[in-house]
Amino acid sequence: MNHQASRTLAPFAAAALALTPAGLHAQQDLVITGGHLIDAVADGAVPNPGLLVRAGKILRIGLGDGTLEADNARTIVLDDDEYIIPGLFDLHAHHAMDLFGQGRVDERTAYPSIFLANGVTSVFPGGEMNPVEMRELRMRIERGQQPGPRLFNSGPYFGRWRPGWTDLSADSIEAEVDYWVNQGTRGFKAKSISPKHLRALIEAAHRRGVTVTGHLDSGFRGSVNPRDAILMGIDRVEHFLGGEAISGDRSAYSSLEILDPGTPEFDAIAALYIRHGVFFDATLTAYGYYGERDPEVFTYFHDEMRYLTPYMREIVDARDPRPVIDQFERIYWVKRKTIKAFYDAGGGHLITLGTDHPSWGEFMSGFSSHRELHAMSLAGIPNIDVIRFGTINGARALGVSDRLGTIEAGKLADFFVVRGNPLEDIRHTRDVQMVIKAGEVFDPNELLEEVVGKIGPNGPEDEAIWKPRARD
Repeated sequence: MNHQASRTLAPFAAAALALTPAGLHAQQDLVITGGHLIDAVADGAVPNPGLLVRAGKILRIGLGDGTLEADNARTIVLDDDEYIIPGLFDLHAHHAMDLFGQGRVDERTAYPSIFLANGVTSVFPGGEMNPVEMRELRMRIERGQQPGPRLFNSGPYFGRWRPGWTDLSADSIEAEVDYWVNQGTRGFKAKSISPKHLRALIEAAHRRGVTVTGHLDSGFRGSVNPRDAILMGIDRVEHFLGGEAISGDRSAYSSLEILDPGTPEFDAIAALYIRHGVFFDATLTAYGYYGERDPEVFTYFHDEMRYLTPYMREIVDARDPRPVIDQFERIYWVKRKTIKAFYDAGGGHLITLGTDHPSWGEFMSGFSSHRELHAMSLAGIPNIDVIRFGTINGARALGVSDRLGTIEAGKLADFFVVRGNPLEDIRHTRDVQMVIKAGEVFDPNELLEEVVGKIGPNGPEDEAIWKPRARD
């Protein structure tokens, strides 16, 4: 068992997993028959034996003679080509957008609905630009005032990525951790952090029973190599594996673009992750958005820009194409090879889904989750394990696999229904027919229609809200 999965969560955790207040359908028993079931436990799909959901939880799988246990049950009958999948976890689910190239702003109006409509029922933002406002969003979702996924708040960045970051003492980091944990934060994100600050953050977070993840580097210029962070006790690592496979005399990106996974150095770092049970959030597609955009993955399957305000869409449509960053294009293809090599080395139970795409008006988070699944499948990983990356592995990484991540009796009823078998073609995860969160049924089309034209300013007078640097 890995060290993260075995850690006891702090007492506040139960509140952070509070069920969405029951609406009309959540008050009823819910019975789902027909179709097929991919529970993320078995290695394939089976004919759906019938699901009985009560009070937000999966009460029973298999209805026996079909007798219902409540007179007011709502029954949904699926078609034979529909498949039930556990709700997705996005562990790098930026709500942040940078629409004008002047800094990121957390989008809290449309993104929650967009995530949920795509079957993403749990998100960890991986660093919040405004943790106070993101906490308020979580509270609105938990109170049923706004539809959205389970929001595992990540609080402020720890490290030089945070504006105004100073050389904090260990006591100051401990005080910050205590404050944000008391506000309901479920984990922390380190980025551009020094070794001493990362060690203090990990120790303080673990004393409070929450996790730490990091966007780290190679050790170059006082940064932290993931290898050293693992030895400090970090729970998760973002983007690249680290170790001797990247050189400490230059940035991680410079090493990553020429990395060869077929080396003893790569094998050694993979073994270190496995030995310590540290999760790896690969974010395969994050760099592809800035490259040449592999057409197999980055071709739109939905008009995502329809969620921009008419004013903002005119601005985005009039822009020149985003310039290709050649280094990121090379990194995208290298990462495809390294994730497969890590999987082949035995790390499949540690890989999670993370999108890491702070949009500039194209490719919205939520839809990006399906591109990430597709890229992992194209890397050569079996689709059943790709689905596990986005479901049970994410739940394990956050320490909530006893309640979420698979479709099993006793767990919270978070799952979604797609048309077509994603084990044959992972792109079927895009064709979402319905989403169930805590037993409440959501129509993805209704969720999306409600937020059409809601992202960005309505006119020049609103632009300042989306330009944080201009406001400073």
